Amino acid sequence: MDKSLHDHPSKPRTQDEMDKVNNRLKRIEGQVRGIQKMVEDDRYCVDILVQISAIQSALDNVGFAITERHIKHCVSDAIKQGEGKETIEELMTVLKQFSK
Repeated sequence: MDKSLHDHPSKPRTQDEMDKVNNRLKRIEGQVRGIQKMVEDDRYCVDILVQISAIQSALDNVGFAITERHIKHCVSDAIKQGEGKETIEELMTVLKQFSK
């Protein structure tokens, strides 16, 4: 991964925040295993594609939640400390990857 401006968030994540993201990721992991099973069972392609779409949407939602937290805490704090330009550029670089 590329070098980031900060090694850790300016405001540490709460246990509740970490639990919510980890629970979402565990559900996604289960969905991926479900697709593996669907392929092994030679299930109908459209059914598999629907599940892939659901996983992509779930991952997007996790990304949006993390992005929102980053903006509210890390970017906001960086702007207050005079490092806003660099932090916004870093965020924009990452957001461009979402559209690929």
